[in-house]
Amino acid sequence: MVMSKMDAFAQAGKTAVLQNIHGTLQFLQRFPPFNQMEQAHLAYLVEQCQLRFFAADESIIKPSDGAVEHFYIVKQGRVVGERPHSARRGTETTFEITTGECFPLAALLGERATRTEHLAAEDTFCLQLNKQAFIRLFALSEPFRDFALRGVSSLLDQVNLQVQRRAVESLGNQYSLNTRLGELAMRHPVSCGRQTPLREAVKLMHEQQVGSIVIVDEHRTPQGIFTLRDLRQVVADGNCDFTRAIEQHMTQAPFYLSPQATAFDAAIAMTERHIAHVCLVEDRRLCGVVSERDLFSLQRVDLVHLARTIRNAPRLETLVNLRGEIGQLVDRMLAHGASSTQITHIITLLNDHTVCRVIELAMEEKGDPGIAFSWLCFGSEGRREQTLHTDQDNGILFEARDAAHAAEIRGKLLPLAHHINQSLAQCGFTLCKGNIMAGNPELCLSRAEWARRFAKFIREATPQSLLGSSIYFDLRRVWGDEQGCEHLRQGILDQVADNRIFQRMLADNALRNRPPVGRFRDFVLTRQGSDKTATLDLKVQGLTPFVDGARLLALANGIGANNTLERLRQLVAKEVIDRLDGAAYEEAYHFIQQTRMQQHQLQTRQNLPYSNRLDPSTLNDLDRRILRESLRQAQRLQTSLTLRYQL
Repeated sequence: MVMSKMDAFAQAGKTAVLQNIHGTLQFLQRFPPFNQMEQAHLAYLVEQCQLRFFAADESIIKPSDGAVEHFYIVKQGRVVGERPHSARRGTETTFEITTGECFPLAALLGERATRTEHLAAEDTFCLQLNKQAFIRLFALSEPFRDFALRGVSSLLDQVNLQVQRRAVESLGNQYSLNTRLGELAMRHPVSCGRQTPLREAVKLMHEQQVGSIVIVDEHRTPQGIFTLRDLRQVVADGNCDFTRAIEQHMTQAPFYLSPQATAFDAAIAMTERHIAHVCLVEDRRLCGVVSERDLFSLQRVDLVHLARTIRNAPRLETLVNLRGEIGQLVDRMLAHGASSTQITHIITLLNDHTVCRVIELAMEEKGDPGIAFSWLCFGSEGRREQTLHTDQDNGILFEARDAAHAAEIRGKLLPLAHHINQSLAQCGFTLCKGNIMAGNPELCLSRAEWARRFAKFIREATPQSLLGSSIYFDLRRVWGDEQGCEHLRQGILDQVADNRIFQRMLADNALRNRPPVGRFRDFVLTRQGSDKTATLDLKVQGLTPFVDGARLLALANGIGANNTLERLRQLVAKEVIDRLDGAAYEEAYHFIQQTRMQQHQLQTRQNLPYSNRLDPSTLNDLDRRILRESLRQAQRLQTSLTLRYQL
């Protein structure tokens, strides 16, 4: 049978369409997230797409068009985003989108107009998907959904980065806490050999105008460091021979970091170790030195100095006055690009220094009881996740021969513990309403008594025991010997790993605080007390699901880390949690914590009491969308626990 000319044209047209679909599929499979999508979902996208051409300088979408109705994928060409310049007439290009990239995710997800005009920078072809098809694809394909939401989060990161840059510029500073140390160490480090006479070493420091000299071996591996502080000690001794070798006066095995480490890493190290210099070492060779002064001039954030002042405070009144500076420090660190994770770490570090100094001052005032003990902290302080709004969760650990000996020691330590609790309250650490404090006889225990108490939590698993485990199992030693605390932690890990029933009850307990997101992805808000506005609780409903879930999985899998984000990272490393899920949980936790800290700062500036409750309508569209997605990630973690423990 001979094919008619009309049939031939129809067949040719059908072939061309199929070839076009196949070509579009091949094109999309070169780029994420399309290369991760199921074939059926990708085919649906291609079938719903139209190919659109835009001439150079042609507007594709703009704010005056109203709510965005289409999703675009650049197939060929280039698209730029233009906004009116804030300081001068005309516009400025804020971003560029090239082949394989998409737009406008934030506006489409936020169901609003774009804030930026998208223009074809040259002749450009785009695949155009209508909003209804985009929504269906968003619901069908998890890789596509995760990509879209991560794209929104990435946009938020860019917005935050611009805010931080402006803040830093206003302070006359071009660097941030994330600056690599290799960029700070602009000059070659001053060094000498072990046998260099002290006089020559000091002369070299004077000539080079530096506060330290690093002692190296023939391979330039650091062996020691000598600083101006050491020189003052030498002079104070009054009987030093300046012709003796520098190795007799140096500090052995100096602390070092990689040049890839950040200014934040150096500041934390200096604060924790009470040092003023950090060596930079790469391939075991000295390549730089960063001083406390370098960080001060860089950051204008005197973290190290504040920590040192706290540790050397002569009186309790001094500590009380210094606490006010921590809020100012947080403001400055946010301006310099510090994340919420970095800031909670810093707050915890300064709190630790305050606690240690309070203990020392209390012992000077009340007298040393002559008993070795360790001061423990629990809860958020144990996890190093404290914010400016914190109360006391602490206890005492000591060694005793038997129950009678423990009772005798407890009688001697309790008055001191009570005094310490009251002193901490004066420094801004609110007294715990639940009396989870070292001055409570039930929390001033020998190691054997603590071990029995924890074993009872795991063995009985009553509601009260489950609540206790969620507080006390995040224990950390702040002052005193570390060994007893480590023994307790290892005992907890060993017992939980062998007790599936307790794990299951912990999982059930971890589901008690449900994230406030409804079936239709809207917030579920409640009114508290006499409040007129419905709100959600960022701590209880947002952060706690991550904290409880990470704790359970860490304990069940032998992970000794306390910090929530560190637990998640180690769970990913042990393949307990999928890598992409771990990254999503971490990002969500970080965003909720950042939102909470920003709210606390605002409350401080407005002289309002701290509160974790938030009205989402006070956020902009983008932040509200990301908060909703962050809470959804908490839901996903809880769902995974439900499946894992068959709840």
